[in-house]
Amino acid sequence: MFYYVNGELALREAQAAVIDCGGVGYRLTVSLNTSESLSGMENKRVKLFTYLQVREDGVELYGFKEQAELNLFRLLIGVSGVGPKAAMAILSIMTPDRFAYAVCTEDIKGIAKAQGVGAKTAARVVLELKDKISKDVMTGATDTSMPVSVRETASTAPSGKLAEATDALTVLGYSRSEILNVLRGIDTQNLTLEQIITAALKRFAG
Repeated sequence: MFYYVNGELALREAQAAVIDCGGVGYRLTVSLNTSESLSGMENKRVKLFTYLQVREDGVELYGFKEQAELNLFRLLIGVSGVGPKAAMAILSIMTPDRFAYAVCTEDIKGIAKAQGVGAKTAARVVLELKDKISKDVMTGATDTSMPVSVRETASTAPSGKLAEATDALTVLGYSRSEILNVLRGIDTQNLTLEQIITAALKRFAG
């Protein structure tokens, strides 16, 4: 129903933000990361991507500074046993790129540090989200359905890092062709996997 809200930040709290849109104040539940990104923005115009949850006992609107964070939230609440509260807890301790890296490296302990998320839930998050990642990542083979520039990327970048970075970014909802096109402009040879993911996300956001 709502894709985003764009208005004046009337109130900011640790886990909530109120956006004034045409005289109507929308209260959005936000992660700590999104809340921190709004620091100093009071009475200024901001834009948050949204997710509307409708339950029998009420309606709640969630807000996200980045599209990647919203994509992640949707993936997380799709995991069995993970509700919006747990999803927001995970997003409060991890940025999208850090979470993607945690899933790819099976960092269950890191995910389990989120409030209310135990080791079993964290393990389920890793298991179910890794199953959603495309495993047919290019490792040098030619795919004639892709643009030449994208095929060149697959053949010149280190296949191991390229595959892992592509897997991590796929978790966030980007397509394989989009990812490889972005990776083409990144020094994948000399950067670490986490640095590659971070650089790619910055390019998507820009």
